[in-house]
Amino acid sequence: MSQNKLHAAQTDLPDKGKLQINVTSTLGFFPVTDAKVTITLSGEPDTIIEELDTNISGQTAEIELPAPPLDYSLEPGSDQPYADYDITVTAPGYESVIIENIQILPEVEAIQPVSMTPEEVETAPMEDILIPPHTLYGEYPPKIEEDEIKPMDDDGEIVLSRVVVPETVVVHDGVPDDTTAKNYYVPYRDYIKNVASSEIYATWPEQSIYANILAIMSFTLNRVYTEWYRSKGYNFTITSSTAYDQKWMRGRNVFSNISYLVDSVFANYLSRPGVRQPIFTSYCNGSTVTCNGLSQWGSKYLGDQGYSAIEIIRYYYGSDMYINTATSVSGVPSSWPGYNLSIGARGDKVRQIQQQLNRIAQNYPAIPVVSADGIYGQRTAEAVRSFQRIFGLPVSGIVDYPTWYKISAVYVAVTRISEPGT
Repeated sequence: MSQNKLHAAQTDLPDKGKLQINVTSTLGFFPVTDAKVTITLSGEPDTIIEELDTNISGQTAEIELPAPPLDYSLEPGSDQPYADYDITVTAPGYESVIIENIQILPEVEAIQPVSMTPEEVETAPMEDILIPPHTLYGEYPPKIEEDEIKPMDDDGEIVLSRVVVPETVVVHDGVPDDTTAKNYYVPYRDYIKNVASSEIYATWPEQSIYANILAIMSFTLNRVYTEWYRSKGYNFTITSSTAYDQKWMRGRNVFSNISYLVDSVFANYLSRPGVRQPIFTSYCNGSTVTCNGLSQWGSKYLGDQGYSAIEIIRYYYGSDMYINTATSVSGVPSSWPGYNLSIGARGDKVRQIQQQLNRIAQNYPAIPVVSADGIYGQRTAEAVRSFQRIFGLPVSGIVDYPTWYKISAVYVAVTRISEPGT
């Protein structure tokens, strides 16, 4: 995008969007306290809009920022539907971080993760993060058509025996045969949140967003299940190329409503009767590009009309498509018990959550330490509420499905030594 077009896009900002910045260390998943965050409008580095500090949990206050009219993100058009902002993050003992073109949509909250590398860690200098234009606004190559069900070779092709939600996916940040492109190890849910925030607008109806997330997850799990790229000799799971796969943008902000929806349904994918593998769900924007799969803009219009997510899916993929759930989730201490944990609950599952929260509290001291007695009392509920508040979940004090798996993911992160640059 030219600077002239950028400045023109940044002048019409009558609405407001929200932004919160979460800063963690690349070493050990610690929050970075008292980091300084400077926010400027992209293209105007000398005009400081806001200066913020991170709290004990590595988070800034949520702030409002000017954004374009809501209507821009509800219809395809030439007007940029989001405002671009840049941030510079500094903290004593850490390499500074610059992120450009954070996308702020009206009426929704953007969450910008920032990973800071301690100065004592010997790594290559941190590259500035430049978030490219959203796929519904920028120019990207259309997807290459593929069969929705991949052939399974009994004597040679290595595939998984069952559908498993992976702990991480390895994203090749370029086309498959670009040997200069880097590979990034990305937690599965973070990958889905990133792609969804890059491929659709968070201002759309919830059921439209859910339908698109289902297509994104099924697409991804088909790549995982069939070992699509590894079977061809590559050392990655999926690419960031829209021609071959779907758009992942290194270091980009995600949106809180998309994040929570992914946390609530991350083990889902799309199936057809008698087919074991997740369906390879092609999709396109439906405006400048058409395809045999889901139309992103069309799904938005169906959501406006009150269609549910599964009705949107069946509108594009046929009446025999249904939502399935993976039987296994990798990288978690144990699976969700199948029921919510709340005040009055007792047993090993409660004790496990208490133990995990206590370990997380070593890194995030805003979470109160509880007695790991297997009894879900008021103090455990308060610890859960504190956790939910920090990690962007509805603050209920109840360990439901998304809270269980978020606690599991953070527990795994704080008990593992992170590798800088992955």
